[in-house]
Amino acid sequence: MALKTVEQYKQSLKDGRLVYYKGEKIEDVTTHPDLSVCVNTMAIDYEMAEDPKYRDLAVVEDPEYGPISRYYYTPKNSEDLLKAHELIVTSTTLSDGYIPLAHDIGADALNAIAITASMMGRQEYTERITNFRRYLQKNDIAICAGVTDVKGDRSLRPSDPKQAHPDFHVRVVKKDDKGILVRGAKIHITGAAYSNEVFVIPCRSLSEADKDYAVAFALPVNTKGVTMICRPFRSHISPLEFPNQRPVRVHTDAFIIFDDVFVPWERVFLCGEWKFAATMVYNFALLHRRTGCSYRVPLSEQLLGAATAIAEYNGIASAPHVREKLTELVIYLETLKALSKAACFDYVMHGGIAVPNPVTTNIAKYHFAHQYHEVVRIVQDLAGGLVVTAPTYKDWQLPELKDDIEKYLGGKAGIPAEHRLRMFDLIRRITNADLETIALHGEGSPYAERMTIYMEAQKLIADCKKVAENLAQIE
Repeated sequence: MALKTVEQYKQSLKDGRLVYYKGEKIEDVTTHPDLSVCVNTMAIDYEMAEDPKYRDLAVVEDPEYGPISRYYYTPKNSEDLLKAHELIVTSTTLSDGYIPLAHDIGADALNAIAITASMMGRQEYTERITNFRRYLQKNDIAICAGVTDVKGDRSLRPSDPKQAHPDFHVRVVKKDDKGILVRGAKIHITGAAYSNEVFVIPCRSLSEADKDYAVAFALPVNTKGVTMICRPFRSHISPLEFPNQRPVRVHTDAFIIFDDVFVPWERVFLCGEWKFAATMVYNFALLHRRTGCSYRVPLSEQLLGAATAIAEYNGIASAPHVREKLTELVIYLETLKALSKAACFDYVMHGGIAVPNPVTTNIAKYHFAHQYHEVVRIVQDLAGGLVVTAPTYKDWQLPELKDDIEKYLGGKAGIPAEHRLRMFDLIRRITNADLETIALHGEGSPYAERMTIYMEAQKLIADCKKVAENLAQIE
C-alpha cells in the first residue's frame, strides 16, 4: 500500500490514543462532534490523491511503491518546489483557508532531519531517516511536528538548575541498547490529535550542558506515555449566524505530554549532538515558513474578496480612499505570491535536498505577518461598525422584525440586507483574534524572520558594500 483512502485514514485513528478536549477524555476523534470536523479537514489531503482533477498535483510515481504523496518525495529542483507550493495553495483553497496538514508540516520536519543527518555525516542517522521516509511513503502516514517546547523561564537555558524543574524542554532521561526514554512537553502542535505519528525536534540552539535536550525522534501518537490536550475551538456555524452549507474547516492545537516515553533507536535522529540542534531548527524553520507562506495565499485572497464585496455592498467602492485601501490589499496579496514563487525559482541545495531561497522565504513570511494586522484593519474599516453590532440571523428570522431589518440594513440599491449580514458573518470569522495571533507567531515571530534575513544576507551585504567602495574608488 502506498496511498491511503479517506476511509483508511479515518480508521487508522481508532487506535486508543489518549486525547482530552474540554475536560473530557475522547474515545474516538473521528466521531466526536468537534474533533471530527478537524479529521475531515485533514482528510482533504487524502481526497485530493483520489480525485483525478488533483491527482497529478498530489501524487508522485515512485519506482518501488508506485503512487506516493508528493509531500514525501525528496525535492530536487525548482519544479519540485513549485509543485509543492501549488499543492499547498490548492489544498488550502479547497479547505476554505485551512491547510489540511496530513503531510505538509511533517514533511518539513522530515526534510529538516534529513538535511541535518547529511551535514552531520553520521551514517546511522542518514540510514534511519531514509528508512523512515520510505515508511511514510509506503504507508501514507499522517504525521505532524512537535517543535515548540513549553520552555519555563525563557531567560534560562534548558539545563539551568535555576529552572523550576528540568522538564520544560523535551529531554532524554535514559538510554539503553534498545532505545531512549524521553520526558517533557511540546505546545502548539496543530493536528496532533488526528495524526498517526509525530516528529519531535528541538526548538532552539543548545550548549554542551544541554546535550540531553538535543533529541529528535518520531513515534505513533498512541504510544504509551503520550497525552494530548486539545485547545477548544469553534467547529460549527453559530445558530446566530446565517446558515452556510459549506462544511466548516478548522484545526485544533495540542499540548503533548511525554511521560517517560520509550523510543526505539531506529526512530531516533538526534541524541546528544548538541551542536546540530540549531542546524535542525534552522532548516525546519526555513521549510515551515515556505509552507506558511503558501497556505496563507488563499487566506489573503479571502480578505481581499471580503473587502471588495463589503465595499460594494456599502456603496463606497468608487470612493478614492476606498480604492486606495483595496489597492493596498492587492499589493499585499501579489507580493506574497511573487515572493513565495521566487523563493522556489531561486532555490539552494541543503544536504542534497532542494530548499527555497532562505532570504526570500523569510522576507515573504515577514511580509505576511508584519502587514497582516493592517490588512485586517482595512477589511474591518471598510465593513464598518455593523460587523459587530448588526442583528443576528435569529432576529432576521422573526416575522415581526424581518421587514424592518431588510428595510433599514440594505446597502447599495439591489443588495439585499441578507447579503450584507452574511458578509459581516464571514468577516468576523476570517478576522478573529485566533487567526491574527497565528499570523503573527505561526512559523516564527517577525523578529525571528528579521534575524534570519540579516544572517543569510551577509554575502549580499558584503557584495553591495564592495560595489559602493568601487564606485567611490576606495580599495
